[in-house]
Amino acid sequence: MRVELLEALLRARAEKRRVCLVRRLDGGGESLWVDGEVTAGPPLEPPLAAAVEAAVREDRARLVETPSGRVFLEVLNPPLRLVLVGAVHIAQELVPLAHRLGFRPVVVDPRRAFATAERFPGVELVDAWPDEALEALDLDRRTAVVTLTHDPKLDDPALEVALRSPAFYVGALGSRRTHARRVARLGAAGLSEAEIGRIHAPVGLDIGAVGPTEIALAIMAEIIAELRGAPLARRQPVTETVP
Repeated sequence: MRVELLEALLRARAEKRRVCLVRRLDGGGESLWVDGEVTAGPPLEPPLAAAVEAAVREDRARLVETPSGRVFLEVLNPPLRLVLVGAVHIAQELVPLAHRLGFRPVVVDPRRAFATAERFPGVELVDAWPDEALEALDLDRRTAVVTLTHDPKLDDPALEVALRSPAFYVGALGSRRTHARRVARLGAAGLSEAEIGRIHAPVGLDIGAVGPTEIALAIMAEIIAELRGAPLARRQPVTETVP
């Protein structure tokens, strides 16, 4: 591996960016793909670029055949995280499910009576105010954020940080009417229509979920769909008028 390519790889890893090392096994050298662009080495022909995109989405290395020979795609993505704002019952169901799916869960709640090791054994707990906590967590393209408290004083500051970050998924618990009010507040706080439009709300796939366990399943299913680029229809933007 050339020194300049290695240095670019180390920089991308330090910045927690999505990375794929493209190794042409039959000659042609190596290329470094970082967040959709080749930052070192020869450019990628369209079919190979599409294969890289798919490998990165799936977090899976693969060997592909091209007209010029075999190419090995080594995926070096940062770890997945799920940041939950609100140490509530749904969070208790989300944490073990997130673990099984390869996410590192982090629970943020300044209410120390809720965010306890007894309720969340072995989980990273942050008792700072949500906006301060999310700023410190340095949200990246491999982070999903879900607000669960129903309390605008906690959820809104977290959403303001998350929506201005590279986080790949931002969801918020609450009904359509609750979300309409949330949209109005976030707009008044200065967020753009495009930023607010990133929110998945009501959070989770519409599977008719009842109770914390089923709601957690619906949320994780939607997060995985967003992560893998599944062609699921997004809900229509909230247009309900709120008094």
